[in-house]
Amino acid sequence: MRLLLDTATLIFSVKEPERLSRRAQGVLADPRNIRELSSVSLTEIAVKASLGKLKFSESAARQALEDMDIHILPFLADHAFHIFRLPAHHADPFDRQIIAQALVEKIPVVTPDRKFGLYEGLKIIW
Repeated sequence: MRLLLDTATLIFSVKEPERLSRRAQGVLADPRNIRELSSVSLTEIAVKASLGKLKFSESAARQALEDMDIHILPFLADHAFHIFRLPAHHADPFDRQIIAQALVEKIPVVTPDRKFGLYEGLKIIW
């Protein structure tokens, strides 16, 4: 099964794995699952790190992708156009982009963010 990791899930996996739910730990550890991270999440990490809001280096991000065998899901025009149709349940633009990707691609999101559950048709794993 394809899984789209939310930015927080990647950060928790690296910095605070004890914050992951048991279910999230299980699906992330299952070698049959395809772990994906949005290119938007990499941008979010880079922006927040450069502003001093997050301590997460480029090398840590690259290492996490390698260690967890995570594939990058590019943000495409179809994903962006889907944002026009999203209700305004979530104000964070990075999260809205990730939600749009998951809906367009029809893949569940591994996230602790409860606001994701407000979006009809979006499957959440936590």
